This record gives sequence, structure tokens and C-alpha cells, in this order.
Amino acid sequence: MRSFFDISTMIADEYSGYLYLASIFLSLAYAFSKDAHIRINIITSRLSKKTNKKIDIVAAIITLGVLIFALYRTILFTYDSYDLEMLSENVSETPLYLTQLAMPIGITIFILAVVLFIFKGFSNDS
Repeated sequence: MRSFFDISTMIADEYSGYLYLASIFLSLAYAFSKDAHIRINIITSRLSKKTNKKIDIVAAIITLGVLIFALYRTILFTYDSYDLEMLSENVSETPLYLTQLAMPIGITIFILAVVLFIFKGFSNDS
């Protein structure tokens, strides 16, 4: 394939990793909104809907705290890569901050989805 197009395919593996990272982080909010994350409901399956809703809201608030911390750390991580002008060690020498931007962006979208979930839970609490 490489000899046919007369170009190197050495960056294909590198960029597939970057796309994999981006697809994971950018799909977190979608999976959350579609209830596709893994849930262990051994205890909650035996409780009433109203109690389940309260537990879900508390869990979402805890999740929000964890996500805010993760957002803070990924912003620092991405900024450090930018500030130190870090490049990939492969042939492409891609600036790493560009590939790492998917992390804080994806977590920010995930935070918005969790906040929306919390507000929906409080508004439907009647």
C-alpha cells in the first residue's frame, strides 16, 4: 500500500490512537444521556422509583464533583503540553496539546449532561 501511493503510513498507528482517545472522551456524554454506562443495581432494583430517583440525583452530584476534578486535571495536563511545547515522539511530531484537547472538551460536555440530568431529576421530583 505504501509503495503504491508512494507515501509513508507510519503515522497511521499514531493518529488512530488519537482518534480512539477523542472518540472515547467525546462519546461519554452521549452514553450517559442514553443510559448506556454500566450500572450495578442489586440494591436499587428493590427500591421504589422515588427512592431510585433520589439515589440517582445523589450519585449524579458525586459524579459531578469527580468530573470537575477530572476536568481541572486534564486542563492542567493539556496546558502543560502546550506550555512545554511537547511533541509526539513519532515521525509526525504532532503537538500533543492538540490531541489532548479532546479530553477537557469531552469532560466538559459530560459535565453539562450530568448537570442537565440533575436539573431534570429535581424538576420531575413531584
